[in-house]
Amino acid sequence: MHTAIDIQNLVVEFPARHGRVRAVDGLNLRVDRGQVFGFIGPNGAGKTTTMHALLGFIAPTAGTVRVFDSDVRQALARRRIGYMSEHTDTYRFLTGRELLRMMGRLFAMPEAQARRRADELLEQVGLADAARRRIAVYSRGMLQRLGLAQALINDPELVILDEPTSGFDPPGRIEVRRIIEGLRARGCTVFFSSHELSEVEKVCDRVGIIVGGRLAASGAIADLARPGQSLEQYFLGLLA
Repeated sequence: MHTAIDIQNLVVEFPARHGRVRAVDGLNLRVDRGQVFGFIGPNGAGKTTTMHALLGFIAPTAGTVRVFDSDVRQALARRRIGYMSEHTDTYRFLTGRELLRMMGRLFAMPEAQARRRADELLEQVGLADAARRRIAVYSRGMLQRLGLAQALINDPELVILDEPTSGFDPPGRIEVRRIIEGLRARGCTVFFSSHELSEVEKVCDRVGIIVGGRLAASGAIADLARPGQSLEQYFLGLLA
């Protein structure tokens, strides 16, 4: 299979009061195209820092990060990515439809295409009835739905999701799962981080576990956990 994500010897350091803090320490990670990959770890393990390096938000101290064989610092590589942050927040004076149309225009979509794409996604994430409401009145779950729609506006080849089911009720989590499965079915790569390991276990082809900025384990859940052992049990045993 072709590679969607290729991280080699990634080091990310931040200045601190007494020297520097190493948030990611020599991380090597590969994700093949068309996979749903779960990226998990305890708080402070380096998950979000890794994702920010993957998105080109921060520059590596050392190592390389490539998406579809292109350096993530290149604009062309970033145009192929959709991203949903853990805490969705945006221009609250806009309506949901106005925000998605604006995002479409930022990706150089013609106005008519941006309108169509916005309406398709609002329907897909269950916000069609709220499309004309100001984002300021959206609930937490509605904001998460809008964030997911925003991540898909450019029909990306790689979707990066940070805690995608946070704020959703059980029916909403099922909907997110179906969307992720639909993305995989059309060949999209999905890379997501979550503390809800049961959700990861339900949808992921492979997982990577990061501890202390380093990759502690990677592979299919069936290859990592013992028969009858859940991902949560394996994860807790790894941390013990």
